[in-house]
Amino acid sequence: MAKRTATRGKKRAESGVNPRQPCPCGSGKRYKACHGAEGGATNVIVTRPFDGLSVEPELIALREFVPSATVELTLVDPPTDRTVVLASVLPMAAAALVRADGKAFVGLQVQTRSGDVSRDIARAVEWARTAKAGESLPTVGPDTAEGGPRLQDLLVADAPFDVRIHPDFSWWIPEDTEPSAEVKLSLERANTAIMPTERLAAEGVTAAYWVDAGEKAHLRWVRREPEERLLDALARLSARGELALGEGSRYAGSFRAHGLLVPVWDLDPESHAKEWEQPAAELGRRLEEALASLDEQPLDASERRARNGLTGRQITIR
Repeated sequence: MAKRTATRGKKRAESGVNPRQPCPCGSGKRYKACHGAEGGATNVIVTRPFDGLSVEPELIALREFVPSATVELTLVDPPTDRTVVLASVLPMAAAALVRADGKAFVGLQVQTRSGDVSRDIARAVEWARTAKAGESLPTVGPDTAEGGPRLQDLLVADAPFDVRIHPDFSWWIPEDTEPSAEVKLSLERANTAIMPTERLAAEGVTAAYWVDAGEKAHLRWVRREPEERLLDALARLSARGELALGEGSRYAGSFRAHGLLVPVWDLDPESHAKEWEQPAAELGRRLEEALASLDEQPLDASERRARNGLTGRQITIR
């Protein structure tokens, strides 16, 4: 028994993690069944790949539903001769490319080959550091399933993350450059499919995006709170009739994306995105108050009924 206890202590001393605790990679498994297993993890599905990054909600929005956006990355070890830009999507859904002018781009909306999106994107960033102008990385190879840095290792913590929304994909092509026939076709198709999107800019509002879907407009707001706690707070507001953003809006439901919950509201398409910024800020304050009240006031009967209704309103975005 003493020998077994000593062995467990040794494992913890070497890794710094209790084998019975959740694995730091975010897979949801115990450490001893994941990266603490002999040989490490092999293609473990990381359900919350951007956990630990202050910009986690923004990364999820750009990967899941923002059509055309870019943000310049602040890297711990930046290349001396170029800027690396994170983009929602690239021509032919490439994982990364370096334009003819030497500017490097890494795509978020790409097919991944491992269970860890963060590690796949980090590999694309590493490729973009040294690739030659005009080169493209179609996909990230399967060797990213094991080893190598994650995005959390490459980004400067709490650095500015200034998302720039574009009305089309013309930024794919440098000025005074004639694209190839393949890229030109991809550009035309992408521009045809794009839906007008804007990022709400209001105090206390982050990762909230308005999109004009035609007959309706929507607000998609990526929240970093734990799902169960967030649903409790949303239910409290719903029971009070305070869950909408005002006239011309209604709560539509929510969907999950990379470990976080994304509530969605239907909005009057006749109203401009900026008209929803102040209502969103006010809703955000109500939501923060509801979250804070949960520790002292559990949900009452009417709020529990409202929560049951919210739980059943999972939606699928197109």
